[in-house]
Amino acid sequence: MRIAITGASGFIGRRLVSKLKVEGNEVQLVSLRTAPREQDLAGCGAVIHLAGEPVAQRWTSAARERIRASRVDATRSLVAALQKSPPATLISASAVGYYGPRGDEILTEKASPASDFLGQIAVDWEREAQKAEAFGVRVVTLRIAMVLGRDGGALKKMLPPFRLGLGGRIGTGKQWISWIHLEDLISMIEFALRTPISGPLNASAPNPVINAEFTRELARAVHRPAILPVPLFLLKLLFGQMAEILYASNRVIPEAALNAGFPFRFPEISGAFQDLL
Repeated sequence: MRIAITGASGFIGRRLVSKLKVEGNEVQLVSLRTAPREQDLAGCGAVIHLAGEPVAQRWTSAARERIRASRVDATRSLVAALQKSPPATLISASAVGYYGPRGDEILTEKASPASDFLGQIAVDWEREAQKAEAFGVRVVTLRIAMVLGRDGGALKKMLPPFRLGLGGRIGTGKQWISWIHLEDLISMIEFALRTPISGPLNASAPNPVINAEFTRELARAVHRPAILPVPLFLLKLLFGQMAEILYASNRVIPEAALNAGFPFRFPEISGAFQDLL
């Protein structure tokens, strides 16, 4: 299959491109720094849209605008280009930030969106992708949780302090963390390519964990203690409002993927860390 991918140079995109090529697919890399070119999208059976400005930065007014533009405006531009030569399938990234901080509430794809900054970005982002349905495209919006992999993402940033024995829970440690192993995310994208599902798909492991358990398992995997809690005021001082995503509680369950029969290789955090570390 000929598959167009945006965000191919990113942490997820690099691994996805490699896997798709090994399996014999023709991969077309698409940049959204300018308007998508029709020749890059013509003849593609599927488009996988992963591009987006990182949210892990201080949320100045300029950063907020870049985050919104790289998701909402870029998706609108991509979908407009697809109308000229529609693929069968569009898989468009979103995020579990759609749900916002919800404490112990179990969040499936049916849960309502949050009204905060990231929640409304995700709502608008998904809405732009879903407009492709009007010209016959099957649209899947991947609400991606924290992705754990060896070569990037959150784990790469967490490892240095944990390996020095300086890692620890954030605040009380009772907030839920939704996560997914990179290999399961790549497999879920491929599953969405070949399975007739549509709509939102929580790209998260079926067993979210509280922050205290997450940090305990990570410390165990690197054979170090995790006894120094990180106070919330320090996170706010360092990261401003963006610190909200570091201690938000998201208990996300991938109900749609489980109902469709997706097989997770790494459903438990201990097994994920054992494989990665």
